[in-house]
Amino acid sequence: MMPQTLEACATPLHPMVPRMTPVTRFIRESEDVFTFDLAPERATPFAPGQFNMLYAFGVGEIPISVSGDSQAPELLTHTIRAVGPVSAALGKLKIGDRVGLRGPFGVGWPVEEAKGFDVLLIAGGIGLAPLRPVIYWLLRHRAAYGRVGVLYGARAPDDLIFRSELEVWRRTPDFQLRVAVERAGPEWPGDVGYVTPLLSKLRFDPAETVAMICGPEVMIRASALALEDVGIADSRIFVSMERNMKCAIGHCGHCQFGPLFICKDGPVHSYDRVRDFLACREL
Repeated sequence: MMPQTLEACATPLHPMVPRMTPVTRFIRESEDVFTFDLAPERATPFAPGQFNMLYAFGVGEIPISVSGDSQAPELLTHTIRAVGPVSAALGKLKIGDRVGLRGPFGVGWPVEEAKGFDVLLIAGGIGLAPLRPVIYWLLRHRAAYGRVGVLYGARAPDDLIFRSELEVWRRTPDFQLRVAVERAGPEWPGDVGYVTPLLSKLRFDPAETVAMICGPEVMIRASALALEDVGIADSRIFVSMERNMKCAIGHCGHCQFGPLFICKDGPVHSYDRVRDFLACREL
């Protein structure tokens, strides 16, 4: 099973030329995480898991996964953590300001190939953002899938993103959601600790399950091993990788990962393709 690439999600004719795109909505998710909507001149179809290159003029360009609904391509939603000069500059934008936009690029999550399977999603921190389009997709096409489970972990309650949606998903029938934080006070009503022990609290058939993971690499490795331990084949475990992507089309080589380019061959990969390289700390 390979991740999907939708023909409708083709990149522009000149993929290195950014389009001037206005910000139409800005939301502060947490102290250092924000979400904004961009409204391109034409609808820009994308597959869940694909990313865009966002350019803060005069500062630089970074790759950011689309975190909105793939069935509403007239808006492109991005959720960003301010960790460097470009993301910090994007975090200072206001409604009406313009961003340079290139994309969408890359290979998305295997939502079509997963039909008929149970689906597990495991997200750490801001890794929930690239998986949110999958959640929208699963809820929109719920009858096409088996049991659905989502595990989401963060450092502390204040680091959780999409909080209002988490509550909606928690109350959604036939939708398993567990949220854990590593540090919390007595007022926290949820789980405390890492997400991997919570696998035992979800209902799924390991022989008929597709899993998707996004988060820090140490969390990806731990989650993939935990999924293998419960019997999910590594060819049905998919991970979204992050690397220093510059061109987004496989020309510059900045994001090379063994024989793969994260921008062109990913960012979503089946775990059996990348597991050996994930074990190399300096790769």
